[in-house]
Amino acid sequence: MKAFFQKYFLNFKQASGTSRGVLRTKETYFLKVVDGDKVGFGECAVFKGLSADDRPDYEEKLAWLCENINKNIDGLLAELMEFPSIQFGLEQAFLSIKSENPFTLFPSKFTKSEDAIKINGLIWMGSEAFMKQQISEKIKAGFSTLKLKIGAIDFETEISLLKSIRNEFSSEEIELRVDANGGFLPSEALEKLKRLSDLKIHSIEQPIKQGQFDEMAELCSKSPIPIALDEELIGVFNVTEKQKMLQTIKPQYIILKPSLVGGFKGSSEWIQLASTQHIGWWITSALESNIGLNAIAQWTYTLKNNMPQGLGTGSLFTNNFVSPLEVKGENLHYNNKIKWNVKL
Repeated sequence: MKAFFQKYFLNFKQASGTSRGVLRTKETYFLKVVDGDKVGFGECAVFKGLSADDRPDYEEKLAWLCENINKNIDGLLAELMEFPSIQFGLEQAFLSIKSENPFTLFPSKFTKSEDAIKINGLIWMGSEAFMKQQISEKIKAGFSTLKLKIGAIDFETEISLLKSIRNEFSSEEIELRVDANGGFLPSEALEKLKRLSDLKIHSIEQPIKQGQFDEMAELCSKSPIPIALDEELIGVFNVTEKQKMLQTIKPQYIILKPSLVGGFKGSSEWIQLASTQHIGWWITSALESNIGLNAIAQWTYTLKNNMPQGLGTGSLFTNNFVSPLEVKGENLHYNNKIKWNVKL
């Protein structure tokens, strides 16, 4: 068996705003495994400025993996502990090469086009007019769960936007999730959460920057809105450390991005630990191409979590790969009439 990797830049159709700045391109890597006439694909979707493995030796580690691809997968995953996005690419590539179809990693009713996954509609940061336009489009498309990224424009404007939704739609009609990406200061966070709670918000992701365990624990105990940890999970590799963090902070939810937390294996560890502490969870993509998104979606379907998942980012790029993944209304479908077109 031989392996190769290739860097690829995904181009956004429209510049997308987060509290970490405006994104125009997204760098990713593809792992290709070849064994005779069988080919497997995986995506190592490192996220610059966010991933724990955004390191100068990233390509060096990929080259090491390609040289050692014939070793036992458990040993490889252990060696790649500090490179969660490469772990995920490796898991995908091994499942891919063992499958009859390299893009059917978890055969199910989803991959047979017989069932779908409910997802949230993502509202990117931007001007008030731009955010209003996105909200209108998502509601018109049929989404009943909206996730708004907040923390980049004036808080009063963001409150006003959320109020405008609530004036038209009750919490039973539209579920509102917000993601602060660590944008609030600990000193102001609780007051902001109290104001948001008036608008019947489902949950808030990462209100303050990660790494402030005591402050986050206090927020989780006092917040009138359920808090979901997101960035907080990044870079926590050891099972004991994961357990300690959840026991210390006691969040209401955790958000799992396989590319950032060690693929299926790393995500499954988090789910198991959260479940023992009655902490809720859902899965979110992290701007992967359709190759990575496909793997996440197929795996997510097998978990049978009925909450809306965060898997609707495949249509953001101009140069994504043609795939059967299709968003219709608020559901992600796998349309077998559309064939994959991947040339790597």
